[in-house]
Amino acid sequence: MSGVMLITGGGRGIGAATARLAAESGYTVCVNYRADERSARELASRIGHQATAVQGDVSSEPDVLRIFKEVDRVGRLAVLVNNAGIVDRSSRVENLSAERIQRMLAVNVTGSFLCAREAVKRMSTKHGGKGGAIVNVSSMAAKLGGAGDYVDYAASKGAIDSFTVGLAKEVGAEGIRVNAVRPGVIRTEIHATSGDPGRVERIAAATPLQRGGDAEEVARAILWLASAEASYITGALLDVSGGR
Repeated sequence: MSGVMLITGGGRGIGAATARLAAESGYTVCVNYRADERSARELASRIGHQATAVQGDVSSEPDVLRIFKEVDRVGRLAVLVNNAGIVDRSSRVENLSAERIQRMLAVNVTGSFLCAREAVKRMSTKHGGKGGAIVNVSSMAAKLGGAGDYVDYAASKGAIDSFTVGLAKEVGAEGIRVNAVRPGVIRTEIHATSGDPGRVERIAAATPLQRGGDAEEVARAILWLASAEASYITGALLDVSGGR
């Protein structure tokens, strides 16, 4: 592979696994992070291949513009992985604050739109680009609803599903493929963030494969969707969920 892969929220979990595989595949990797500078810079240092870490909150338009200026400095953007996302403590809808809902949508939805906007400006043949791929990281929560836990998170990922399909149709003729992965129960730090660090072990047995997934298993799907092997696939939502 050639060109730059930008991975938002790339310092840990699925993003970090994607960064490692991308470097092995020959991409120049830009690892975006919001606050955990240490993890992002250590990751970039370990994977080499001219990898770089760039700070920025994807829900902030000025930050997004700055992130993409750094990408331009590094090289030609070939792939955007919209991975940055947040979850919160388990809660019923009746107890959600407006502040929590707004932050959830700002990061998970607005952030993906802003980054895709800037990617399209660089990739689209309409704008003189050479095409490219966008892979959005959704969630099986979009399909299942997140009842009793985080309906707001599930709704934000439902928006990502619709966004994926719509954007794919909008820019397909301009050389850009847009797809999404929908991870299921994956071993990452996100479960501790939601106050349920034992979630994977507790519910993984209910999946047909009877186990939780690893971040690298999701990363492999992301790399495949970004690659020429998936050249006739766009607007797809690929479940990486153990069959759940």
